[in-house]
Amino acid sequence: MLVELTNEMMVVLAVLAITVGLFVTEVFRIDFTAILVMIALGLLSQMPGLENLADPNRLFDGFASNAVISIIAVMIIGAGLDKTGLMSKVASTILKYGGKTEVRIIPIISGTVGLISSFMQNVGAAALFLPVVSRISVRTELPLSRLLMPMGFCAILGGTVTLVGSSPLILLNDLIVSSNDTLPEAQKMETFSLFSVTPVGLCLLLTGILYFMLLGRWVLPDRGSRDAGSSGQSVRDYLKKLYGLKSDLVEVVVPEGSILRGQTFADIMLAHNLYIIGSYHRGQRWFTPVLTTKIEDPCRLAILGRRKVIQSIADDYGLQVLPQLDIFAEAYAPTVSGVAEVVIPPNSDLIGKTARDVVMRKTYGLGLLAIHRGGETLSLVETEEHEATNISQEPFRAGDTLVAYTAWDSLARLTKDRDFVVVTSDFPMEEMRPNKVVWALLFFALSVGLILFTDFRLSLALLAGAGGMIATNVLRIDEAYEAVSWPTVFLLASLIPLGQAVQNTGTAAWIAQQILALLDGWPIWGLQAGVALLATVFTLVMSNVGATVLLVPLAVSIAVAAGGDPAIFALTVAISTSNSFLIPTHQVNALIMGPAGYKVTDFMKSGGIMTVLFLVVSLVMMNVVF
Repeated sequence: MLVELTNEMMVVLAVLAITVGLFVTEVFRIDFTAILVMIALGLLSQMPGLENLADPNRLFDGFASNAVISIIAVMIIGAGLDKTGLMSKVASTILKYGGKTEVRIIPIISGTVGLISSFMQNVGAAALFLPVVSRISVRTELPLSRLLMPMGFCAILGGTVTLVGSSPLILLNDLIVSSNDTLPEAQKMETFSLFSVTPVGLCLLLTGILYFMLLGRWVLPDRGSRDAGSSGQSVRDYLKKLYGLKSDLVEVVVPEGSILRGQTFADIMLAHNLYIIGSYHRGQRWFTPVLTTKIEDPCRLAILGRRKVIQSIADDYGLQVLPQLDIFAEAYAPTVSGVAEVVIPPNSDLIGKTARDVVMRKTYGLGLLAIHRGGETLSLVETEEHEATNISQEPFRAGDTLVAYTAWDSLARLTKDRDFVVVTSDFPMEEMRPNKVVWALLFFALSVGLILFTDFRLSLALLAGAGGMIATNVLRIDEAYEAVSWPTVFLLASLIPLGQAVQNTGTAAWIAQQILALLDGWPIWGLQAGVALLATVFTLVMSNVGATVLLVPLAVSIAVAAGGDPAIFALTVAISTSNSFLIPTHQVNALIMGPAGYKVTDFMKSGGIMTVLFLVVSLVMMNVVF
């Protein structure tokens, strides 16, 4: 049936062109552009002859759509898991095996997320790993913008690995069964099994990982590193810049039978001008242990001082200096602890007392590094301006600024202590709840189980887990609201009416008709490539489900007319609707855009090459496998 171009279609095409133009130029912020588009569709639908553009009574239904509610719920679930410390441990594990280099971290993160998204919705896998990648960015000082895009793209690619990895592939067999009703017996299609697409999907996922490993340095944007409190810069840079103290944080292994056995931390610190801020012995780890603690071997020490000095001492005493933090990597991550400044106010009970008198490390969790007093810095470490001072025995005075290494949760408690005025204000004040880890895992497993083994809507399954976490106080309700990226929600919800307008006015069918006319007479491989390209374009401006439902019947008809395999053409559509990398209209792209500070041009630059690679690899693999 020939589709004629109508006034409604021309208006929709104009709105589409304007939307893409605003996205690319970013005259307005992208989420506000989406809101303006939604408003425009609502106003235009009031004009005579344009009633199909949008139903004014259902214009805002996107905010209650399955996709939008799902993304809200999955953000809350991810925040709940992060609040228990689970995501931090995952980040530590990745850093342990991936080191701190981009080329090693990217394949571990991207491969893991890709495999997870092959069995759950890709936006869920991406949201789950968002806090993990954020913490890795802080610890490695790699810009978040160079880690999130590979993770997001591979989450999308992972959706092609199994038949339950994405909504189009889930719908595929139903659409094939429906299309079979119109086909003669000899041309009826067989449905696909769960792992039929796995060879194709794995090759696509591997292509995405290799793409960012080999070309990432050129195609990934660099938006700068994230801050993490006052020590978002390294401890070394912070101390050197403010107080002239040249220090590195290193981990030292004290072997069994060491001559240091029995010596106190205070003895070693005073003798060698360094700070011992952590110790580990027989499975127990102490953060800022008291200075009277005696060394028991074998053990490990976290030492703050000049690396070359520590290395020299280690050589003398037969110790091993590790190239990077190992056991202490989690406890001394910038998201967990760092350098802070507190002031002794005039009414403090600490005036006249020393750090040793009040057992400062044990009582307040402050590992004292220096005292700044009247323009002078007192510290255990000798500098060019000052001699070393035993600050643990220095009486406090009103107005003293204490420079200390501390856990952020300990510092948060000091904000309520009248004996201190906490100067450091930009530190992470989040309250971790490791005691809630069982509840968090239980409700996460509940959501995954409902998704995999029931017919519940995705949004309901995810909300069940999110609601359970809030009910059991894994997250407080206010924290749940804060966990949601509301710009992402408004972006997705506001674009849904545009996708509906493209479909309801017949614009999508008209575009498909024009492209199919251009493909008339092409060989089968050319027709398949045209169908793949058509599906790619459609999924950028409407939902991938809508594009699949619209294009699968068309693709089957083309294959039958040209003598091709209609099942492969149908599969081409279902896979190609995951080829959504050019603009941030896909849920995953919208999710990562805000935290990483991406622009639309970033997606066009990185996603343009990925789009071409996707088309080539998917078409080649489908023809090889099937």
